[in-house]
Amino acid sequence: MNFGFSEEQDELRKMVRRFLEEKSPESEVRRLMATPEGYDPAVWAQMAKELALQGLGIPEEFGGQGFGPVELYVVFEEMGAALFCSPYFSTVALAANALLFVGSDADKAAYLPGLASGDTIATLCVTDDAGQWDLSATSTTAKPSGEDFVLDGVRSYVTDGSIASLLLVPAMTSKGLSLFAVQGDANGVTRESLSTMDQTRKQSRIEFKGAPAKLVGEEGGALAGLEATLQVAAAALAAEQVGGAQRVLDASVEYAKNRVQFGRPIGSFQAIKHKCADMLLDVESAKSAAYYAAWAAQERNDELPIAASLAKSFCSEAYFHCAAENIQIHGGIGFTWEHPAHLYFKRAKSSELFLGDPAYHRELLAQRLGI
Repeated sequence: MNFGFSEEQDELRKMVRRFLEEKSPESEVRRLMATPEGYDPAVWAQMAKELALQGLGIPEEFGGQGFGPVELYVVFEEMGAALFCSPYFSTVALAANALLFVGSDADKAAYLPGLASGDTIATLCVTDDAGQWDLSATSTTAKPSGEDFVLDGVRSYVTDGSIASLLLVPAMTSKGLSLFAVQGDANGVTRESLSTMDQTRKQSRIEFKGAPAKLVGEEGGALAGLEATLQVAAAALAAEQVGGAQRVLDASVEYAKNRVQFGRPIGSFQAIKHKCADMLLDVESAKSAAYYAAWAAQERNDELPIAASLAKSFCSEAYFHCAAENIQIHGGIGFTWEHPAHLYFKRAKSSELFLGDPAYHRELLAQRLGI
Protein backbone atom coordinates (compact mmCIF):
# COMPACT_ATOMS: atom_id res chain seq x y z
CA MET A 1 0.00 0.00 0.00
CA ASN A 2 1.52 3.33 -1.10
CA PHE A 3 0.15 6.51 0.47
CA GLY A 4 2.24 8.68 -1.85
CA PHE A 5 0.61 10.59 -4.69
CA SER A 6 1.71 10.39 -8.31
CA GLU A 7 3.03 13.38 -10.23
CA GLU A 8 -0.28 13.56 -12.10
CA GLN A 9 -2.26 13.58 -8.85
CA ASP A 10 -0.02 16.30 -7.41
CA GLU A 11 -0.63 18.41 -10.52
CA LEU A 12 -4.35 17.88 -10.12
CA ARG A 13 -4.10 19.11 -6.54
CA LYS A 14 -2.19 22.23 -7.61
CA MET A 15 -4.71 22.98 -10.37
CA VAL A 16 -7.71 22.62 -8.04
CA ARG A 17 -6.00 24.67 -5.32
CA ARG A 18 -5.28 27.53 -7.74
CA PHE A 19 -8.86 27.43 -8.99
CA LEU A 20 -10.29 27.52 -5.46
CA GLU A 21 -7.96 30.32 -4.37
CA GLU A 22 -9.46 32.40 -7.17
CA LYS A 23 -13.09 31.25 -6.99
CA SER A 24 -13.57 30.45 -3.31
CA PRO A 25 -11.91 33.09 -1.13
CA GLU A 26 -13.51 33.78 2.23
CA SER A 27 -15.48 36.72 0.82
CA GLU A 28 -17.09 34.49 -1.82
CA VAL A 29 -17.87 31.76 0.72
CA ARG A 30 -19.68 34.32 2.85
CA ARG A 31 -21.57 35.68 -0.16
CA LEU A 32 -22.73 32.28 -1.38
CA MET A 33 -23.73 30.92 2.02
CA ALA A 34 -26.15 33.83 2.33
CA THR A 35 -27.94 32.94 -0.92
CA PRO A 36 -30.78 30.39 -1.18
CA GLU A 37 -28.96 28.40 -3.87
CA GLY A 38 -25.61 28.28 -2.10
CA TYR A 39 -23.46 28.11 -5.24
CA ASP A 40 -22.40 30.12 -8.30
CA PRO A 41 -23.78 28.65 -11.57
CA ALA A 42 -21.02 30.31 -13.60
CA VAL A 43 -18.31 28.68 -11.49
CA TRP A 44 -20.16 25.36 -11.64
CA ALA A 45 -20.19 25.56 -15.45
CA GLN A 46 -16.51 26.50 -15.55
CA MET A 47 -15.65 23.51 -13.37
CA ALA A 48 -17.36 21.23 -15.86
CA LYS A 49 -16.32 22.79 -19.15
CA GLU A 50 -12.73 23.82 -18.40
CA LEU A 51 -11.60 21.55 -15.56
CA ALA A 52 -13.92 18.55 -16.13
CA LEU A 53 -14.19 18.06 -12.38
CA GLN A 54 -17.79 16.83 -12.34
CA GLY A 55 -16.89 13.97 -14.67
CA LEU A 56 -13.55 13.13 -13.07
CA GLY A 57 -14.70 9.80 -11.61
CA ILE A 58 -17.27 8.90 -14.29
CA PRO A 59 -16.20 6.29 -16.88
CA GLU A 60 -15.26 7.61 -20.31
CA GLU A 61 -18.06 5.70 -22.05
CA PHE A 62 -20.55 7.78 -20.07
CA GLY A 63 -18.94 11.14 -20.78
CA GLY A 64 -16.45 11.30 -17.91
CA GLN A 65 -12.68 11.24 -17.46
CA GLY A 66 -12.41 7.71 -16.06
CA PHE A 67 -10.29 8.47 -13.00
CA GLY A 68 -10.73 6.75 -9.65
CA PRO A 69 -11.54 7.63 -6.04
CA VAL A 70 -7.97 8.70 -5.20
CA GLU A 71 -8.09 11.54 -7.74
CA LEU A 72 -11.55 12.51 -6.53
CA TYR A 73 -10.42 12.53 -2.93
CA VAL A 74 -7.60 14.91 -3.82
CA VAL A 75 -10.29 17.28 -5.11
CA PHE A 76 -12.48 16.79 -2.03
CA GLU A 77 -9.55 17.51 0.27
CA GLU A 78 -8.87 20.83 -1.45
CA MET A 79 -12.57 21.73 -1.47
CA GLY A 80 -12.78 21.01 2.25
CA ALA A 81 -9.84 23.32 2.90
CA ALA A 82 -11.52 26.12 0.95
CA LEU A 83 -15.06 25.53 2.31
CA PHE A 84 -16.10 25.48 -1.34
CA CYS A 85 -19.82 26.18 -1.71
CA SER A 86 -21.27 24.03 -4.50
CA PRO A 87 -23.37 20.89 -5.07
CA TYR A 88 -20.21 18.97 -5.97
CA PHE A 89 -20.35 16.49 -3.09
CA SER A 90 -24.02 15.66 -3.59
CA THR A 91 -23.63 15.27 -7.35
CA VAL A 92 -20.28 13.48 -7.51
CA ALA A 93 -19.83 11.59 -4.23
CA LEU A 94 -23.48 10.63 -3.72
CA ALA A 95 -25.54 10.66 -6.93
CA ALA A 96 -22.89 9.56 -9.43
CA ASN A 97 -21.75 6.70 -7.21
CA ALA A 98 -25.33 5.58 -6.61
CA LEU A 99 -25.85 5.35 -10.38
CA LEU A 100 -22.53 3.54 -10.86
CA PHE A 101 -23.17 1.00 -8.08
CA VAL A 102 -26.91 0.44 -8.57
CA GLY A 103 -27.84 1.43 -12.12
CA SER A 104 -27.89 -0.68 -15.26
CA ASP A 105 -25.85 0.30 -18.31
CA ALA A 106 -29.00 1.93 -19.72
CA ASP A 107 -29.46 3.94 -16.51
CA LYS A 108 -25.84 5.06 -16.57
CA ALA A 109 -26.12 6.10 -20.21
CA ALA A 110 -29.30 8.03 -19.43
CA TYR A 111 -28.09 10.00 -16.41
CA LEU A 112 -24.30 10.07 -16.07
CA PRO A 113 -23.47 12.20 -19.14
CA GLY A 114 -25.60 15.01 -17.71
CA LEU A 115 -23.74 14.83 -14.42
CA ALA A 116 -20.35 14.76 -16.15
CA SER A 117 -21.16 17.81 -18.30
CA GLY A 118 -22.42 19.81 -15.32
CA ASP A 119 -25.86 20.18 -16.91
CA THR A 120 -27.46 18.05 -14.17
CA ILE A 121 -27.20 18.70 -10.45
CA ALA A 122 -28.19 15.57 -8.56
CA THR A 123 -28.37 14.29 -5.02
CA LEU A 124 -29.17 11.14 -3.07
CA CYS A 125 -32.10 11.35 -0.62
CA VAL A 126 -31.31 8.91 2.18
CA THR A 127 -32.67 10.06 5.55
CA ASP A 128 -36.13 10.88 6.85
CA ASP A 129 -37.05 13.34 9.59
CA ALA A 130 -35.36 11.13 12.19
CA GLY A 131 -32.03 11.59 10.40
CA GLN A 132 -31.14 7.88 10.34
CA TRP A 133 -28.58 6.69 7.78
CA ASP A 134 -29.60 3.05 8.16
CA LEU A 135 -30.94 2.01 4.74
CA SER A 136 -33.08 -0.73 6.28
CA ALA A 137 -35.05 2.00 8.07
CA THR A 138 -36.16 3.63 4.79
CA SER A 139 -39.76 4.81 5.23
CA THR A 140 -40.43 6.05 1.68
CA THR A 141 -42.48 3.62 -0.42
CA ALA A 142 -43.00 3.09 -4.14
CA LYS A 143 -45.72 1.29 -6.05
CA PRO A 144 -46.12 0.51 -9.76
CA SER A 145 -47.98 2.95 -11.98
CA GLY A 146 -48.05 1.88 -15.60
CA GLU A 147 -44.51 1.24 -16.78
CA ASP A 148 -43.00 3.30 -13.95
CA PHE A 149 -43.66 3.94 -10.24
CA VAL A 150 -45.02 6.59 -7.90
CA LEU A 151 -43.32 7.58 -4.64
CA ASP A 152 -44.79 8.51 -1.27
CA GLY A 153 -42.86 9.64 1.78
CA VAL A 154 -40.54 12.26 3.21
CA ARG A 155 -36.79 12.64 2.84
CA SER A 156 -35.07 15.14 5.09
CA TYR A 157 -31.61 16.70 5.54
CA VAL A 158 -31.08 16.21 1.80
CA THR A 159 -27.87 17.91 0.69
CA ASP A 160 -28.60 20.40 -2.12
CA GLY A 161 -32.11 19.01 -2.38
CA SER A 162 -33.69 22.34 -3.32
CA ILE A 163 -31.47 22.95 -6.36
CA ALA A 164 -31.03 19.39 -7.64
CA SER A 165 -32.73 18.69 -10.95
CA LEU A 166 -32.36 14.93 -10.38
CA LEU A 167 -33.34 13.27 -7.10
CA LEU A 168 -32.22 9.69 -6.47
CA VAL A 169 -34.50 8.21 -3.82
CA PRO A 170 -34.21 4.83 -2.06
CA ALA A 171 -37.69 3.46 -1.43
CA MET A 172 -39.32 0.20 -0.39
CA THR A 173 -41.41 -1.82 -2.85
CA SER A 174 -43.01 -5.23 -2.49
CA LYS A 175 -39.65 -6.71 -3.58
CA GLY A 176 -37.47 -4.74 -1.17
CA LEU A 177 -35.24 -1.67 -1.23
CA SER A 178 -35.04 -0.08 -4.67
CA LEU A 179 -33.61 3.12 -6.12
CA PHE A 180 -35.67 5.60 -8.10
CA ALA A 181 -34.94 8.67 -10.19
CA VAL A 182 -37.30 11.61 -9.71
CA GLN A 183 -37.17 14.93 -11.51
CA GLY A 184 -36.82 17.80 -9.05
CA ASP A 185 -39.73 19.73 -10.58
CA ALA A 186 -42.06 16.73 -10.97
CA ASN A 187 -45.67 16.81 -9.82
CA GLY A 188 -46.06 15.56 -6.27
CA VAL A 189 -42.62 16.83 -5.18
CA THR A 190 -42.51 19.58 -2.54
CA ARG A 191 -39.12 20.95 -1.51
CA GLU A 192 -38.38 23.10 1.52
CA SER A 193 -35.00 24.59 2.43
CA LEU A 194 -33.92 23.93 6.01
CA SER A 195 -32.23 26.35 8.39
CA THR A 196 -28.87 24.86 9.29
CA MET A 197 -25.94 25.76 11.51
CA ASP A 198 -23.51 25.25 8.63
CA GLN A 199 -24.70 27.64 5.93
CA THR A 200 -21.98 26.58 3.51
CA ARG A 201 -23.76 23.26 2.81
CA LYS A 202 -27.47 23.59 2.04
CA GLN A 203 -30.03 21.01 3.18
CA SER A 204 -33.68 20.45 2.32
CA ARG A 205 -36.76 18.52 3.32
CA ILE A 206 -38.55 16.87 0.38
CA GLU A 207 -42.05 15.42 0.44
CA PHE A 208 -43.24 12.97 -2.21
CA LYS A 209 -46.97 12.52 -2.77
CA GLY A 210 -47.61 10.24 -5.70
CA ALA A 211 -44.50 11.60 -7.43
CA PRO A 212 -43.66 9.90 -10.76
CA ALA A 213 -40.42 7.95 -10.55
CA LYS A 214 -38.30 5.73 -12.79
CA LEU A 215 -36.66 2.59 -11.43
CA VAL A 216 -32.85 2.60 -11.36
CA GLY A 217 -31.35 -0.87 -11.58
CA GLU A 218 -33.38 -3.90 -10.46
CA GLU A 219 -36.43 -3.66 -8.24
CA GLY A 220 -35.52 -4.89 -4.77
CA GLY A 221 -31.82 -5.06 -5.62
CA ALA A 222 -30.48 -1.69 -4.47
CA LEU A 223 -29.27 -2.44 -0.93
CA ALA A 224 -25.73 -3.63 -1.66
CA GLY A 225 -25.08 -0.87 -4.20
CA LEU A 226 -26.39 1.85 -1.90
CA GLU A 227 -24.31 0.55 1.00
CA ALA A 228 -21.22 0.74 -1.22
CA THR A 229 -22.25 4.26 -2.27
CA LEU A 230 -22.42 5.45 1.33
CA GLN A 231 -19.08 3.82 2.12
CA VAL A 232 -17.34 5.56 -0.79
CA ALA A 233 -19.06 8.84 0.10
CA ALA A 234 -18.01 8.51 3.76
CA ALA A 235 -14.41 8.11 2.63
CA ALA A 236 -14.79 11.18 0.39
CA LEU A 237 -16.18 13.18 3.30
CA ALA A 238 -13.20 12.07 5.40
CA ALA A 239 -10.94 13.59 2.74
CA GLU A 240 -12.92 16.83 2.97
CA GLN A 241 -12.50 16.81 6.73
CA VAL A 242 -8.74 16.30 6.38
CA GLY A 243 -8.57 19.36 4.12
CA GLY A 244 -10.46 21.48 6.63
CA ALA A 245 -8.42 20.22 9.59
CA GLN A 246 -5.15 21.00 7.82
CA ARG A 247 -6.36 24.51 7.00
CA VAL A 248 -7.29 25.35 10.61
CA LEU A 249 -4.00 23.88 11.84
CA ASP A 250 -2.11 26.13 9.42
CA ALA A 251 -4.15 29.12 10.57
CA SER A 252 -3.44 28.36 14.23
CA VAL A 253 0.31 27.96 13.72
CA GLU A 254 0.52 31.16 11.68
CA TYR A 255 -1.38 33.12 14.33
CA ALA A 256 0.71 31.65 17.13
CA LYS A 257 3.87 32.82 15.38
CA ASN A 258 2.66 36.36 14.80
CA ARG A 259 0.48 37.19 17.83
CA VAL A 260 2.63 38.82 20.48
CA GLN A 261 1.56 38.77 24.14
CA PHE A 262 3.67 39.73 27.16
CA GLY A 263 6.48 40.69 24.81
CA ARG A 264 6.78 37.44 22.88
CA PRO A 265 4.83 35.32 20.33
CA ILE A 266 2.11 33.25 21.98
CA GLY A 267 3.49 30.21 20.13
CA SER A 268 6.38 30.26 22.61
CA PHE A 269 4.02 29.46 25.49
CA GLN A 270 3.84 25.81 26.46
CA ALA A 271 0.02 25.66 26.48
CA ILE A 272 -0.17 26.89 22.87
CA LYS A 273 2.64 24.56 21.80
CA HIS A 274 0.75 21.60 23.24
CA LYS A 275 -2.47 22.58 21.48
CA CYS A 276 -0.70 22.87 18.13
CA ALA A 277 1.14 19.57 18.68
CA ASP A 278 -2.12 17.79 19.49
CA MET A 279 -3.73 19.28 16.38
CA LEU A 280 -0.80 18.11 14.24
CA LEU A 281 -1.15 14.59 15.62
CA ASP A 282 -4.87 14.64 14.80
CA VAL A 283 -4.29 15.90 11.25
CA GLU A 284 -1.55 13.41 10.39
CA SER A 285 -3.51 10.50 11.85
CA ALA A 286 -6.63 11.64 9.97
CA LYS A 287 -4.66 11.75 6.73
CA SER A 288 -3.53 8.16 7.25
CA ALA A 289 -7.11 7.02 7.86
CA ALA A 290 -8.54 8.98 4.92
CA TYR A 291 -5.84 7.89 2.46
CA TYR A 292 -6.27 4.28 3.54
CA ALA A 293 -10.00 4.58 2.80
CA ALA A 294 -9.22 6.18 -0.57
CA TRP A 295 -6.94 3.28 -1.43
CA ALA A 296 -9.60 0.75 -0.41
CA ALA A 297 -12.19 2.55 -2.55
CA GLN A 298 -9.77 2.62 -5.49
CA GLU A 299 -9.12 -1.10 -5.18
CA ARG A 300 -12.82 -1.91 -4.59
CA ASN A 301 -11.73 -4.57 -2.11
CA ASP A 302 -13.24 -6.10 1.00
CA GLU A 303 -11.47 -3.60 3.27
CA LEU A 304 -13.61 -0.67 2.08
CA PRO A 305 -16.49 -1.07 4.62
CA ILE A 306 -14.01 -1.14 7.51
CA ALA A 307 -11.74 1.57 6.12
CA ALA A 308 -14.65 3.91 5.35
CA SER A 309 -16.16 3.72 8.84
CA LEU A 310 -12.72 4.00 10.45
CA ALA A 311 -11.93 7.12 8.41
CA LYS A 312 -15.31 8.76 8.91
CA SER A 313 -15.34 8.27 12.68
CA PHE A 314 -11.74 9.36 13.27
CA CYS A 315 -11.65 12.26 10.81
CA SER A 316 -14.94 13.63 12.17
CA GLU A 317 -13.55 13.92 15.67
CA ALA A 318 -10.13 15.12 14.52
CA TYR A 319 -11.61 17.93 12.41
CA PHE A 320 -13.99 19.04 15.16
CA HIS A 321 -11.19 19.06 17.74
CA CYS A 322 -8.89 21.07 15.46
CA ALA A 323 -11.63 23.56 14.58
CA ALA A 324 -12.43 24.09 18.27
CA GLU A 325 -8.77 24.51 19.21
CA ASN A 326 -8.34 26.98 16.36
CA ILE A 327 -10.91 29.22 18.04
CA GLN A 328 -9.19 28.87 21.43
CA ILE A 329 -5.75 29.72 20.03
CA HIS A 330 -7.13 32.80 18.31
CA GLY A 331 -8.70 33.93 21.58
CA GLY A 332 -11.35 36.66 21.52
CA ILE A 333 -11.10 37.36 17.80
CA GLY A 334 -11.75 33.68 17.08
CA PHE A 335 -15.26 34.03 18.49
CA THR A 336 -16.26 36.89 16.19
CA TRP A 337 -18.46 36.68 13.10
CA GLU A 338 -15.81 38.50 11.07
CA HIS A 339 -13.19 35.80 11.63
CA PRO A 340 -13.38 32.58 9.51
CA ALA A 341 -12.76 30.27 12.49
CA HIS A 342 -16.48 29.83 13.14
CA LEU A 343 -17.09 28.83 9.51
CA TYR A 344 -14.75 25.87 9.86
CA PHE A 345 -16.14 25.01 13.28
CA LYS A 346 -19.68 24.84 11.88
CA ARG A 347 -18.59 22.82 8.84
CA ALA A 348 -16.72 20.45 11.16
CA LYS A 349 -19.83 19.91 13.28
CA SER A 350 -22.17 19.40 10.33
CA SER A 351 -19.69 17.02 8.67
CA GLU A 352 -19.43 15.08 11.92
CA LEU A 353 -23.16 14.25 11.66
CA PHE A 354 -23.37 14.00 7.86
CA LEU A 355 -23.46 10.35 6.65
CA GLY A 356 -23.57 9.16 10.26
CA ASP A 357 -21.83 10.39 13.41
CA PRO A 358 -18.70 8.76 14.91
CA ALA A 359 -20.72 6.57 17.30
CA TYR A 360 -22.77 5.22 14.39
CA HIS A 361 -19.65 4.37 12.39
CA ARG A 362 -17.90 2.81 15.35
CA GLU A 363 -20.93 0.57 15.77
CA LEU A 364 -20.74 -0.34 12.06
CA LEU A 365 -17.02 -0.96 12.48
CA ALA A 366 -17.61 -3.27 15.43
CA GLN A 367 -20.23 -5.22 13.52
CA ARG A 368 -18.01 -5.57 10.46
CA LEU A 369 -15.10 -6.75 12.61
CA GLY A 370 -17.35 -9.21 14.43
CA ILE A 371 -16.81 -7.63 17.83
